[in-house]
Amino acid sequence: MGTVVLLLAASALGIPLGLPTLLASLATAFIVRAAPLKNISWSILPLVAGLFVMVTALDRAGTALALGRLLQHLPPIATGLGLGFATNLVNNLPAGLLAGHALSHAPPATTAAALIGIDLGPNLSVTGSLATILWLTALRREGMHVTAWQFLRLGAVVMPPALILALLIK
Repeated sequence: MGTVVLLLAASALGIPLGLPTLLASLATAFIVRAAPLKNISWSILPLVAGLFVMVTALDRAGTALALGRLLQHLPPIATGLGLGFATNLVNNLPAGLLAGHALSHAPPATTAAALIGIDLGPNLSVTGSLATILWLTALRREGMHVTAWQFLRLGAVVMPPALILALLIK
């Protein structure tokens, strides 16, 4: 929360964000260094780094432009449904980043549908969201085990109707 306040204040005062961001990063590093690190799931860090590398590579290959051209011609509900299911194939982090680039000039209805799809879609499978992966890691650490198949069975019942209803009433 302190980082948000610092960066918003610097931005409001017209201060370049480089130094405040550096200071916030150093403060965060100090706090993390002082905290116990045994509960951090370090195996997730390469996954996150890989997702960012994948997005950069896809963006440089022109995927965002091609995706933008495709999504501009689809009705908003199709955009939301497509992105909702795509998040389970590539994770919602890269899907959201690419859609953000692709839809930067899209109509508000298309952007809203994309946000709904990227938010609700990952609830179908374990791989759909980094947050889900982190939660399942934490649950397993506490002795609770939810298999990918159990998650998918429940997600298949809950996610599609929620996504469709949200897209219809937006």
